Amino acid sequence: MSDQDDGDSRNEPQDAGRAADDRAGGHERGSDRDGDRSGGSGGRGGDRAGDRGAGRGGDRGAGRGGDRGAGQGADRGAGRGGERGAGRGDRDADRADRGDREGEQPREPSVFASADRGPLGGESGTGGAATARRAVRTLAGGAGDRQTVIHGDGTVYEGPQVLALYGPDRAPHFVQGPVPPETLAHLGRVYCETTGYQRMKDRLRDHRVLVLCGEPGSGRQATALALLDELTHGKVFRLDPRHGVDEITEEAVEDGGGHLLELLTEDIRTESEPRHSRSGPGDRVAAAPRPATRLSELHLDRFGDLLRGRNAYGVVLVENGELADRLLRGRYGVYCPPPPADEVLHRHLRLQLGGEALGTAQAVARRPDVVEALGLEALRPREAALLADHLGRHWRGELTDEQLLADCATFVTAQAREWFAGADRPGTLPEALPVLNAGAFRIAVAVFDGSAYSLAAEAAELLAWELAVTLDPEHAPGRRLFGTHAQHRPVLARAVLEDGELDLGPAKVPVRAVRFQGGGLAGAVLGEVWHGYHNVRGPVARWLRALCDDPRSEVWVRASIAAGVLCSWDWIHGFRELIAPLAATDEPVARMAAATALAESARDPRVRPAVADVLKEWATSDEDTLVETALLAHGYVLAAGDVPGSLDALARVVRAREASDTDVLVHAAFSAARLLASGEPEPVLLRLRQWLDDGRLSLANLVLLTVIRALGTRTTHLWGLRDVPELDPHAARPLLVALLATRPGLAPDLARLLRHTLATARSGEVALEAFGGLLRRAAKDPEALRHVCGFLPLLAVDRRDRDRLRGLLNELVRDRDRPLDRRAARRMWDAVTEGANR
Repeated sequence: MSDQDDGDSRNEPQDAGRAADDRAGGHERGSDRDGDRSGGSGGRGGDRAGDRGAGRGGDRGAGRGGDRGAGQGADRGAGRGGERGAGRGDRDADRADRGDREGEQPREPSVFASADRGPLGGESGTGGAATARRAVRTLAGGAGDRQTVIHGDGTVYEGPQVLALYGPDRAPHFVQGPVPPETLAHLGRVYCETTGYQRMKDRLRDHRVLVLCGEPGSGRQATALALLDELTHGKVFRLDPRHGVDEITEEAVEDGGGHLLELLTEDIRTESEPRHSRSGPGDRVAAAPRPATRLSELHLDRFGDLLRGRNAYGVVLVENGELADRLLRGRYGVYCPPPPADEVLHRHLRLQLGGEALGTAQAVARRPDVVEALGLEALRPREAALLADHLGRHWRGELTDEQLLADCATFVTAQAREWFAGADRPGTLPEALPVLNAGAFRIAVAVFDGSAYSLAAEAAELLAWELAVTLDPEHAPGRRLFGTHAQHRPVLARAVLEDGELDLGPAKVPVRAVRFQGGGLAGAVLGEVWHGYHNVRGPVARWLRALCDDPRSEVWVRASIAAGVLCSWDWIHGFRELIAPLAATDEPVARMAAATALAESARDPRVRPAVADVLKEWATSDEDTLVETALLAHGYVLAAGDVPGSLDALARVVRAREASDTDVLVHAAFSAARLLASGEPEPVLLRLRQWLDDGRLSLANLVLLTVIRALGTRTTHLWGLRDVPELDPHAARPLLVALLATRPGLAPDLARLLRHTLATARSGEVALEAFGGLLRRAAKDPEALRHVCGFLPLLAVDRRDRDRLRGLLNELVRDRDRPLDRRAARRMWDAVTEGANR
C-alpha cells in the first residue's frame, strides 16, 4: 500500500491480506491480557498454543513482512506457528534447532518472551496505588520523642499526664471511702450529659445497680458520679477496686449512699481457671489470693438486694470487651458513649476563662497545627479537660506555641502507653490472654488502618498467637470462636467500622473497613511497642515477616511499609530481623516486600546512607535474589534520593550482566516503568534515549522492555511511595495513556521510543501485541480513546508505520471472538491516516 492510498481508505479498516482461516483463533494479537497476567506468565503458552500454532508463521511472513520494518518479516516468517505451538518456555530450543537445520547461526535467547512478566509473575500482584498510599499516610507521623518520669510511688507521668498507678498487691481487707464534696461540686459545674443519661438514671433507680461499659477516659466515671450524686444528694462512696462484686458485704454498703466500683482489667477473666505453677514439668496448681470469678447477673442481683435493703445505689464500671458484651445483653449493662468533646472543652474553658479569652482559646483549639499535633479526631472527656488546661496556660502566657504543640502531641503517646503498660501481668497465659488479644488487635489496626476489618482481625489472631507462645511456650493458646463481637471489638482500639473500598489494582471492591479515630494513633502504637518493650520485637518481627510473604497485595504492602518504618526507627535491629530474611528467600512476594521496606526506611535521610550501602552490596552479589531485590528497591526513588540516581543504579546492574539475562532485565524494566510513573517522567525519558544511543545491547533491551511495560501495565500497579495525585484519575489505564493525559508535551518523545520498539525485530512482535491490548482498552474508554487518537499520528510517520498500524487494526476488527468496536477502529484508522499529512 502506498501513501497514495491514504485518502481512499479513510472510512473503513482494510484486510491486510490475511486469510480468514488465520483469524479463526480464539485469541488474537492485542487481546486484553489482564486475565493472563493475573494468573502469572506460566499460563500464557497453553492459552495461545492451540490458537496461534496452526499456520500463522507463513502467512504472517508472506503477507506482512514488508509492513513491519527491516528484517521483521523474515523473523516472523521462519516458523512462528511452531514457536507459539511449543509455548514460550521452549522457544529458545526451537529456534536453535531451526537455525541448525536451515544453516543459520543460532539466535540468542529472547528476553522479550517474558516482556509481560512482572516481578511477582503477574502485574496485578503488586496491588493498587490506593493501598500503598493509605499505608504510607497511616505511619507518616512516626513515633515522637517522649519524656517519661517515674516517681517512687509507682506513678508514671508522660509529659503532663498521669498514665498508670501501680500499688501493692490486693489487700485482705475491704476499703471504701467517700467522694469529697468539692469533687462533686466541680463535677456539677463541668459535667456534660452523655446520650441516654435519663435512661441510665431510670434504670439505676429501678434496679439499684447499673453497669456502665466503655473505655477508660470516655466519661464513664464522671457519668457514674453524676448519677449517684443526683440520686443520693451528694452521699457517694468509692468501693475498693481490688475486690470483685461477689466480695461486697453488707457492712460495705452505706445507708442511702451511692457506691462506685471500677473493675480492674486484670480481674476480668473469661474462665474460672486456676493459676498454673511453672516450677516443674507438671501442671501443678498454685494457690491464688483470689480465684478468678466470672461476673454474672447472679452477683449483680445479690449486690442489688444489698443496696435495696439499705436504700442505696451502686454503679459498676466495666471496660469494653467480652464481659461488657455479655453484660450489655442483660438488664444491668448500659453502654456509656463519650459526650461531645467540644461541649466538654467549652465547659472546662468557661470555668477557667471568660469573655473574650474563652473565644480566643477555642480558636486556638481549632488551629490546624493544634489538631494535627493532637492526632485524634474526637477527644475523650479526660483529654478535653486536659486540653482545656493547656489552652488556659497558653492564654495566660505560661506556654509558648511550641510547648503547646509538644504537650498536645503527648495525647496519642499517652493512649498507647495506657494500652500496653503491664499488658501481660500477672505473667501467666490464661490470665494475660484477654489483654494480649486486645494488644494484638491494636497493633494489627496500626498496620491495617483503613483496610478491611477481616484482614486486621485475622492478622491480630496471628500476632496474639506469637505473643502467647512467647509468654508461655509450653501451652498453645488456641482461638476463641465466639469472643468479642465485631461491632464492639474496634472500640478496644479506639477505632470504628465503616464502609470503604479496597484497591486491588484492576478493580476496587467494597469492604467493611476498620479505622483508628485519629491519624496519630497508628504511629504511636507501633512506636510504643517497638521502643518500649524489647521482648515484643521478636514476635512482632516474626508476624510481619509472615505477612510480607502473603500473596495478597493488600496484606504484604501494608506489612512491608510497617516493617520499613520500624527499620527506620532502629536500623541495626530491624534490618537483620525484618529485611534481610525476606530478601534471601526464593519467594518473589517476600523479595518485593523487602524492597518496599528498604525504600520506606530510606525515607528518613539519616537512614538513607545505610540503605544505599546495602543496595550497592546486593547489586554486585552472586545471589540472584539479592540482585533482584536491589533492582526493585531502586524503583521507589527513595533509596537513591532522586530519579537520576535510581536510573544510574539500574543501569550499573544491567551493564554488568548479559544482554540475555531475562530475570535482571524484567526486574530492571519494572523499576524503570515505576520511575516513569513517579511524577518525574522527563528525566526517565531522557535517560531511555541515552541508553539507546549508548549502543550496548543490554541497555537497549532494557529500554525496549520498559516501553512494552508502559504499554500493558495499568498505572495503579506501578505505585510508588510518593504521592502523584495527577495520575490518580488514570489509575486503571495503561501508563502510556496516563502520561499522554497528564503530560501531553511528552507525546513526541513517547512516540519516538514506541516507534523504535515496534520497528526493532526482536521486540516488535511483543510490542505490537501489547499495543493492540492498549487499543482494545482505549476502544472501551472515550477519554482514553481521545488521547490515543491524538497520539497515533505521531506513530504513523512513514508508510511502513502506517501499514503496520493498519494491519493491526484490521486484525483486531476481524477477531471472531472479540472484534474491536468498528466506530472506535474507524477513529483510530483516520488518526493513522492523518500521520501522512504531518
